[in-house]
Amino acid sequence: MTTLAIDIETYSDVSLTECGVYKYVDSDNFKILLFAYAFDDEDVAIVDLESGEKLPKRVMEALLNKDVVKTAFNAQFERVCINKYFGIKTENWECTMIKALSLGFPGDLDSVGKVIGIEPDKQKLITGKNLIRIFSIPRKVKKDNQMSLLEDKIRILPKDRPEEWRLFKEYCIRDVETERAIRNKLSRFKTLPQEKKLYELDQKINDRGVLIDLDMAENAIAIDTKQTERLTKKYKEITGLENPNSLTDLKKFIKSRTGKIVKSITKQNIKELKEKLKDYDDVVIALEIRERLSKSSIAKYKKMIDVACRDGRARGLLQFYGAGTGRWAGRLIQVQNLPQNHIKDLDTAREIVKNGDLDLLEMMYDNPSDILSQCIRPAIIPSPGCKFIVADFSAIEARVIAWLAGEQWRLDVFNSHGKIYEASASQMFNVPIEQIHKGSPLRQKGKVAELALGYQGSTGALISMGALKMGLNEEELPELVNQWRKANPKIVKFWYDTESAVIEAITNRSTVRIGKYLKAIYNSGMLFIELPSGRRLAYVKPKVVEHDKFPGKQKIVYQVLNENTYQWDEVDTYGGKLVENIVQATARDCLAHSMLKLDEAGYDIVMHIHDEVVIEVKQDRDELKNITDIMGQEIPWAKGLPLRADGYECSYYQKD
Repeated sequence: MTTLAIDIETYSDVSLTECGVYKYVDSDNFKILLFAYAFDDEDVAIVDLESGEKLPKRVMEALLNKDVVKTAFNAQFERVCINKYFGIKTENWECTMIKALSLGFPGDLDSVGKVIGIEPDKQKLITGKNLIRIFSIPRKVKKDNQMSLLEDKIRILPKDRPEEWRLFKEYCIRDVETERAIRNKLSRFKTLPQEKKLYELDQKINDRGVLIDLDMAENAIAIDTKQTERLTKKYKEITGLENPNSLTDLKKFIKSRTGKIVKSITKQNIKELKEKLKDYDDVVIALEIRERLSKSSIAKYKKMIDVACRDGRARGLLQFYGAGTGRWAGRLIQVQNLPQNHIKDLDTAREIVKNGDLDLLEMMYDNPSDILSQCIRPAIIPSPGCKFIVADFSAIEARVIAWLAGEQWRLDVFNSHGKIYEASASQMFNVPIEQIHKGSPLRQKGKVAELALGYQGSTGALISMGALKMGLNEEELPELVNQWRKANPKIVKFWYDTESAVIEAITNRSTVRIGKYLKAIYNSGMLFIELPSGRRLAYVKPKVVEHDKFPGKQKIVYQVLNENTYQWDEVDTYGGKLVENIVQATARDCLAHSMLKLDEAGYDIVMHIHDEVVIEVKQDRDELKNITDIMGQEIPWAKGLPLRADGYECSYYQKD
C-alpha cells in the first residue's frame, strides 16, 4: 500500500496553543504556506504554496484516495488543515505521534527521534522554532501607542526574509524525513486493527465537537468581573489592604487583629480558620472574600469562548492515547476535569447565570463563585432540537479487577444486586449483608476499603481516600487493610503474580503468562503487558534491580520522560501499580469497544469523560435503554466480565 508522508507549515492570526487547531483553521486568515511530502521511500519534495506553487496532481489524487495511507507526526493537525485549506475530505491517516505514545515515548517529534537514535541538531531546532515565530505567528506592532494585531501590518512574507524562507523550507523537509525514519523504526510494533478504527472514531468525535452556550459563558465572566470588583472594594474597606490575592498581607492583618500567627491559608484549611477566628467578624469576612476570589471558575468559561468555532462548537477536546494506559486526556477546556454540580435547583442557577444577574445570584445563594463553578458543565449544550444522553459504566474498575483476578464472590455480587460496598463489608466483618445499610459504619468501612485498597494500598491510601474524615480512627486502619486483603485473597495473589511474572520476563527476556488473560513480554528492550483485548501496555528500558528499601528483594524500574527537564528519569513500580495500569487500561478497552458499537449503531458521541459517554440525540427519541444495553453487552474478548451501564437524559451537560 502506498504511503504519503506529509509535513506542513501554516499561518493564522489565531493562537494554535491557546485555541486549538479547529479554531486556528476557522480564521479567514488561515493558510498553508509550505507542503513537504514523500511517497514511500522517495526523496522529500516541497511545494511553496505561499509563493504561488500548486500541489502536483499526483499528490492531490493521493490525498483523495482512501487506499493511500497518509502519515504525519500529530496527524490531526495536518488532516484538519489540509481538509480546510483545500476544501476536501481526506481519509486513512496514521499518526506517528500516537504510535510513539502507545510505546511509552514522548509526544514531540524531536524527543522521539532522539529516543530511537536520530540525534537532533540543537541549532537547527532553535532555528526552526524561530522561523515558525517569524512566518507562522502574527507579530504585535505599535500603532498610535497601542498594540495592534492588524494582519496586513504585521505579517512577515517570504520576500521580506528570503534567506530565512529558504531555511524554513529545509526545516519542513527535515520534519518529513524525521517522521518517516521514526515510522520505519516503530513499524515492527504492530497496531491492532481495532485501535486504528478507534483512532478514526476519535478524530470523528473531535471533528464533531460539542456546542457551547456562548451567551452563558460571556455572562458568567461578566458576573465574575462585577463580583470581583465588589468583593475587592469590600476587602479594602475591611482590611485597608489593596490586594486580596496577597496571602502575606492577609496573614499580617490577621495577626494585627487577633494576635495569632497563621502559617498558611489554603482551600483545605480556610473553613477551619474561620471557625477558630469566629470571634473576629472582620477577619472572617476577609477570609470569606479571599475564599470566593480564589475560585478559578471563570477560566473554563474563557477557554470555552477561546475555543468555540464560528458555529459555536468546541472541537479537539480529546487527546487519543493521552495517558500511558491508552486512556484519553482532556485538551483545551479539559472536559475530563470539570467541577461537579451538587445543587438541586440547577435549572434556576443556570438561568440566573445565563442572564448575567449578579444581584439575583447573591440573593439566592451564599456563594456565587461556587455557583459559577457548578454551572460550567451546564454551559455545554446539545444542538437545537436535541438532548444529551449521558451513560457510564457502573463500578467498572471493581468489576474488571474481580474478573482478572477471578475473585468469584465479587463477580457474584456484580451478577446480582451489585452492592459492592455492602458486600465487601459483609465479607470483611462476617456480617449478613442485610444488616448493612446506607449510612451504617460498616458500609463506610467497606466503601473506603474498596476505594483505597484494590491496588495494594495500605493505611496511607485509606487516609488519602478520606478514611479519617469519615470518622475512622488511625489506629484501626491497619486492621481494616488486613480484613480487606483476607476477604480478597485472589486479588492479593494477582498483585504478587503480576510482579513475579514481570520480573521473570525482564530477567529471562521471555514471555510469561499472568493468570488466564494476560502476558508479560520482553521484546526489543521493552516490557509489554498484553491485555485481554490484545492491546499492549509498554514500559521503556525495564530492569530488575536490588530493592533499596527491602534488602534481599528485587524491584522493577523503567524509564519515563520528565516533561519539565526533557530528560529520561528512572521510576520504579510494583505489583499493585502494574495491576492498576492493567485494570484501567482494560476499562479503557471496554469503553473503546462500546464507543465503536455505539457509533456503528448510528449514535453521535460528542465527548467522553473517563468511563462515561455523552451522546447527542433528537429530543423526541427514546434511546437511553438501547444505549445502556449496548454498553452492557458482553465483550467477545472479555467472556464472563459482568458489565453494566447506567444513564440519564439532560438538556445540558451535568452530573446526575
